[in-house]
Amino acid sequence: MSDQSTGATYAAAGVSIEAGDLAVELMKKWVGKTKRPEVVGGLGGFAGLFDASAFKRYERPLLATATDGVGTKVALAAAMDKHDTIGHDLVGMVVDDLVVCGAEPLFMTDYICVGKVHPERVAQIVKGIAEGCVLAGCALVGGETAEHPGLLGPDEYDVAGAGTGVVEADRLLGPDRVRAGDVVIAMAASGLHSNGYSLVRHVLLNQAGWQLDREVPEFGRTLGEELLEPTRIYSLDCLALARATEIHAFSHVTGGGLAANLARVIPDTLHARLDRGTWTPMPVFQTVAGVGRMETLEIEKTLNMGIGMVAVVPQESVDAVLAILEDRDVEAWILGDIVERAGDYAKADGAALYGAYA
Repeated sequence: MSDQSTGATYAAAGVSIEAGDLAVELMKKWVGKTKRPEVVGGLGGFAGLFDASAFKRYERPLLATATDGVGTKVALAAAMDKHDTIGHDLVGMVVDDLVVCGAEPLFMTDYICVGKVHPERVAQIVKGIAEGCVLAGCALVGGETAEHPGLLGPDEYDVAGAGTGVVEADRLLGPDRVRAGDVVIAMAASGLHSNGYSLVRHVLLNQAGWQLDREVPEFGRTLGEELLEPTRIYSLDCLALARATEIHAFSHVTGGGLAANLARVIPDTLHARLDRGTWTPMPVFQTVAGVGRMETLEIEKTLNMGIGMVAVVPQESVDAVLAILEDRDVEAWILGDIVERAGDYAKADGAALYGAYA
């Protein structure tokens, strides 16, 4: 008869329940900083709770939901052993999708999948998520940390999240509101944000052989520091605009680039004309294009080129929008306009860039 003391254990299989419990304890203080009045209870339950009676002030509340990750940017965080900003990126990717329709982000949940639980590292990831939620005005009501030995290496991980927001039905933004004569306003990005990192890594790390600790004069810092610059979170800025003046649509510039994402909120009968001469892309975009010898259209359909969010507004709202964004320290400018789709535009996509960069 075999000795039961030598039997298989979860720990022997690579999963530590104790490490997971410690990670939860370490993250609690960060999660607590995101709490909104509507949140019921705290961490430790099977589900996060949010008091829906808050919706009574709405005539017809519409719930909005979005989910996303941060792509291969996590590989850079792991390589640099810096884990307290990648959660900030995750929040930005989720909440700024929600706000596009005019929804106020209410709460998020996260999913962190690791090869091995390092409690302090998981807590740092959650710290970034919590700080992002504070910037977005939403609560972090729960999440899951899953340990997957054999599927991921001991230092590998991935993060994903889902968010829920609410918007009054008659305040819903989108293509139905957009009209010919509207003005397109750009809001500056903080950098690459969280899209196109497979391309950036391929060009700079694989093809050019650059190291993450390489000092790049154009960036004023190392390559790794530039690539880990957190995604800008625009949700509170967009909500401030929607509450103060008339907005017809927002577009979150993520995978697919500026023109493709703006086209998603332009009706089939209209076309957005965007002028490249209104801004100069940041050095990181110029560097990727130059080192990779990339054609303009190829890089534009992958990276945000320095514009993270776009507002489509009536002409009479332009001055107010630019003033509000300036007060909120968001660099913004007139990017283009909306016209009837006719002639050459009839064969074009819903949005297109013209001219050369300034």
